[in-house]
Amino acid sequence: MQPKARHAYLPGLAALLVAVVAGCSGGGADGGSAADPKAGSPTTATAAAPGKYRTLREPCGAVPLSMLKDLLPGAASLPEDQQTKVYGGTAAVTYDTDRRVGCNWKADGADASHQLVIDLERVVSYDPAVSDDDRAQEVYTRKETSAALPSPSGTNTGTPPGTSGTPGDSSPDTGSATGPATDPKAGGDPDNGTNPNTTTQTGASSPAAPSGGASGSPGTPVTPGSPSETPPAEGLEPRLLDGLGDAAFLNDVLARSGSAAQHRTVSVVFRTSNVIVTVRYTEQPALPAAVPDSAELQDKARALAKRLAEELDE
Repeated sequence: MQPKARHAYLPGLAALLVAVVAGCSGGGADGGSAADPKAGSPTTATAAAPGKYRTLREPCGAVPLSMLKDLLPGAASLPEDQQTKVYGGTAAVTYDTDRRVGCNWKADGADASHQLVIDLERVVSYDPAVSDDDRAQEVYTRKETSAALPSPSGTNTGTPPGTSGTPGDSSPDTGSATGPATDPKAGGDPDNGTNPNTTTQTGASSPAAPSGGASGSPGTPVTPGSPSETPPAEGLEPRLLDGLGDAAFLNDVLARSGSAAQHRTVSVVFRTSNVIVTVRYTEQPALPAAVPDSAELQDKARALAKRLAEELDE
């Protein structure tokens, strides 16, 4: 009889265990004491879109030979081996050719000397909340602000809404691998076409400076340190450009360094996605009284800038 009594307790024990398990399951189902799996968990932010360009092309081969011959007419009179050297250009020294490249060409002729500089900068944002394009726009805006373009409407054309206009060059978070990719002997600033050693220039700081071109005064000397009485020809003043990249501007500077002849520098700067391109074209006549033609230099610089923009889109 003893074994039968022991077996009688087993069904009761099993029922108790089932009840305990059911109670635990029910407590989690009502949600009263269950923890929210999302509570306290960090939210995942969506990273900003990367820029269109991941690398840069070799700069000295970016300008077609036909354009170089037009931009550097003085090279035509050189021996063939020297022509090859001139048209080959001199690459700028940079630390990372995927981030910044440049090239410089120069040719001296009987009538004038010409110099061409191109600079390409690929901007990268290290802030996941800021896209490469937005960071590039900030860098471009600083260049435009530095150029001090005059406003046709008489109002300030400084910083566009929603962009940074802080003066200065690219900060580390812009992705610049080095300083301006230019020949140290070239002088001036590839960003805005100014030369720290000059005394006369067009633009907001010298609205009455000469511009040459169709309404200029070739053969009229400019006294060092004094602006010409002839204002820039209409349509040739430093200005914003349409139809070139995502944003673009042109600067035109006429200046004299010491007793040398006047030289004019036309710069075209444009942004396409996360790449900023600068074209700087300078002419210095052999005669001190000669004034470089603004319209001609601007046409050539703009044509080259357009070609470079098309190559970036290929």
